[in-house]
Formats: sequence, C-alpha cells, structure tokens
Amino acid sequence: MQRTPAHLMWADALALVARAEHIRRGFFQPVPAGWEPPVDLLETDDALILIAALPGVRAADLELIIGGGEMAIVGSRPLPSELRAARVHRMELPHGHFERRVALPHGTYELARRDLVDGCLTVVLRKVG
Repeated sequence: MQRTPAHLMWADALALVARAEHIRRGFFQPVPAGWEPPVDLLETDDALILIAALPGVRAADLELIIGGGEMAIVGSRPLPSELRAARVHRMELPHGHFERRVALPHGTYELARRDLVDGCLTVVLRKVG
C-alpha cells in the first residue's frame, strides 16, 4: 500500500482519537478502595492551592486530612436514587468511596480555606513560618 498524504493524515487523526480516549479514561482513576479524583496543585508566595474535581459530592460527604507531608481527600459520591432502577447505557462518572493523597512540597501549612462549589473542591493552605 502506498503511503499518500491522505493515508498519513488518516493515521494522524486515528492517533489523536486514541490519545483523547486515553486521556478521557485517565480522568478518574480507579483504585482498589474506590476511585481517585483528579487534582491540580498550585503554589503562590503565600500558599498552596489544591483544586479537586468532585462532581456530585456534598461537603458533608468529604473529609480532609493534612499531615505527614501530604493531604488526603476522602469521601463518597453516592449513586443517585433515580439511577438505581434505570437501565444504564453509559456510566463514566465514578460513584462510591474515593480517596486521593497528594504529597505537599516541603514546608509547614495551615488550612486557610476550603470551598466546594460547582463540583470543584478548592483548598487553600497558608504557608506558616
């Protein structure tokens, strides 16, 4: 088979689709004890800012544990009651227990703020000392 520009473009397109699917599957990582939400960890001169994607998680179902050089986000995302009797055609959002541990940069921190808005948890840890 001759490798024409059209064949090369098609191969590139298929490679991009495969990469996008790989990224989509990796967004919520399953772990033995449940699932791991994706997080961003940012640092300013004064603080660390952690943002975690937690769609459908209530603040009451969430626990933060800070210590030992890491922060753990532990909680649960219940299956909505209307889905329990539904026929599922596709289910990509994880449900059940989750836990995410994030190593913190060396330093001493205290919790300054914790907000759960529109499915995103924002935790601000103020640098101490």
